[in-house]
Amino acid sequence: MRLGTVRVGEARQVAVEREGVWHALDVPAGAPLEALLAAGAEETRRAAAAASRPLPHAAPVAPLRPGKIVAIGLNYLDHIREAGMEKPERPLMFAKFPSSVIGPGDPIVIDGELTERVDWEVELAAVIGSPLRHASPAEALAGVAGYTVANDVSARDLQFADGQWTRGKSLDTFCPLGPVIVTPDELGDPQSLRLRTVVNGETVQDSSTAEMLFGVAELLSYCSRAFTLEPGDVVLTGTPWGCGEFMDPRRSLRPGDVVEVSVEGIGTLRNPVTSR
Repeated sequence: MRLGTVRVGEARQVAVEREGVWHALDVPAGAPLEALLAAGAEETRRAAAAASRPLPHAAPVAPLRPGKIVAIGLNYLDHIREAGMEKPERPLMFAKFPSSVIGPGDPIVIDGELTERVDWEVELAAVIGSPLRHASPAEALAGVAGYTVANDVSARDLQFADGQWTRGKSLDTFCPLGPVIVTPDELGDPQSLRLRTVVNGETVQDSSTAEMLFGVAELLSYCSRAFTLEPGDVVLTGTPWGCGEFMDPRRSLRPGDVVEVSVEGIGTLRNPVTSR
């Protein structure tokens, strides 16, 4: 299934996408997608199967508003080589605030008074469907409701100056998500997906989730040993080589740029860049 949230006029509607056409799900008016996911996989499948009303003028927005966003740093072997850093012995974990979430087409807004080094990071994002606590890798993977595309936009100057990453990763608009959530049965193996970033028509990241140091199942299990992952939470699983910060010369996003991040089997998330 390909699930999401769409805008129809001024209203928002939880929907399922079939062959490029959105269909309204039979859920209570105003109910968010995360509420449906929390109801369980069977209820989600039932609602999707019963969806028959097409929404021809629907436009996808951020598919959900996560309760929490857990992100993983330095999790791609090619990115570790690019950054000239040692492989972490365990997953390097940080958080992004849910208020940083935007959807397809929404602008990434750069506040020039705060940051001058804004970077892109394409990521596979796992959306939690069942509560996970002290889960084995197999149990953790079974608790995934689906996957979406994320751009872990990063203010590198803040990230490195602060000594911790929360502020530089959590500025408003710095977590684009979408355009859809694809269920595991449709997506297949999360460790064999192509990821790409295109900035102003130029490919700057092109890799595969096979480059992950810690796979999705291991990451979710590791997180669940420290805290409960709840339905609607999102885990960003790291980015591959090609970040602007590590290019020579260094590149940063500027107002007027357009960033497109994509994950095979899910789709492309496109966002323009503007100034505050």
